[in-house]
Amino acid sequence: MRLSRYYLPLLKETPSEAQIVSHQLMLRAGMVRQESAGIYAWLPLGFRVLKKIEQIVREEQDRAGAVEMLMPTIQSAELWRESGRYEAYGKEMLRIKDRADREMLFGPTNEEMITEIFRAGVRSYKDLPKMLYHIQWKFRDEVRPRFGVMRGREFLMKDTYSFDADQEGARKSYNKMFVAYLRTFARMGLTSIPMRADTGPIGGDLSHEFIVLADTGESAVFCDSRLLDLDVPGADTDFDGDLQPMIDRYTSYYAATEEKHDNAEFETKVAKDDRVAARGIEVGHIFYFGDKYSAPMKAVVTGADGKDRAVEMGSYGVGVSRLVGAIIEAYHDEAGCKWPVPVAPFHVGLINIKVGDAATDEASAKAYAALEGAGVDVLYDDTPARPGEKFARMDLIGLPFQLIIGPRGLESGKVEIKRRSDGHRDELSLDAAIEMLKRDVASALKV
Repeated sequence: MRLSRYYLPLLKETPSEAQIVSHQLMLRAGMVRQESAGIYAWLPLGFRVLKKIEQIVREEQDRAGAVEMLMPTIQSAELWRESGRYEAYGKEMLRIKDRADREMLFGPTNEEMITEIFRAGVRSYKDLPKMLYHIQWKFRDEVRPRFGVMRGREFLMKDTYSFDADQEGARKSYNKMFVAYLRTFARMGLTSIPMRADTGPIGGDLSHEFIVLADTGESAVFCDSRLLDLDVPGADTDFDGDLQPMIDRYTSYYAATEEKHDNAEFETKVAKDDRVAARGIEVGHIFYFGDKYSAPMKAVVTGADGKDRAVEMGSYGVGVSRLVGAIIEAYHDEAGCKWPVPVAPFHVGLINIKVGDAATDEASAKAYAALEGAGVDVLYDDTPARPGEKFARMDLIGLPFQLIIGPRGLESGKVEIKRRSDGHRDELSLDAAIEMLKRDVASALKV
């Protein structure tokens, strides 16, 4: 993409309403624009990151055996009355009426709707297990929307729902999502910690939050530091095999959110030097809640004994839009964002220092065509701005690599590659630079 054709409205000053780094940088880098309290328009740069995150989430759900679908955002109040949650959910639910005066709502979550869809299509235990998911915009009318996309009112979520004939099967489904989440966040460059958590309005008695440590986290978290060094399950993980030993390895270490924290247990189980008490950002949450919804909504299957029984269910959420902010909180410096390659809006920022110079124009065009042809996403700064402005802009938006081409370097047959992650620079020939970028981007994208 040529920057001269792109829409990238940068801000020179940090907006006063932005309290945390991710909110500040998303506004300054032209990723989002606030349209009303807690509601944002996703501008082209931010939207590219959002779609990259969404695709990683999708790939890992598919790998785990979940099947994608899409449910409507507007739901019938009657479904929620069946489960008993319509009145209980509270003012966070946006309640509306259609022109026929039917009570409707803008879905904050989808347990009721997916249960209704399941019960209409599955009747026998032989058709189980099933895992269905969708990625959908949701609305919750937060009392105090703040921190940008970290706690907005409208947000993009991935929701998976599992259906099993018994508790043993339900635990296997839960384990699949547990492992899938570890892989999902690791692919984005994040170290996520599964922590015992409160089930909240979803319900159930088994729940883990996946937490990324950050000073701006919304709640206190406590864990064993050795959890941070565990190897993430590989791409060859057999999701149909026994995952329990893998789960046991993670859950054998102490890790709990503030609501579930037991200080006496923490100090007994964790050596003093290994204790971590910090703030954390929730990026995913998984629940096993049995027949909480299937029993009242009569989502039953006929078992091998000929008797009907309510299915065992679980729910598994990932905050797709929230992850954009979480990644920035984990990867930034005073100059701007520092995107990991898999989620970067573009992999390479190509900087033509002197647009209009025949040699730099030719070299830049060659690099642009070669990299794009190899599947590398390039943002080509072909604007007439001064070099200092171009460098500052690229640092702010945080692309992983900068390829800098100028007349002075070309005279000696050299161009420069700058790595945004650590500022390291290499001077080499144009052809060598192109090959290095192809190789490094491809390596970073391996799953």
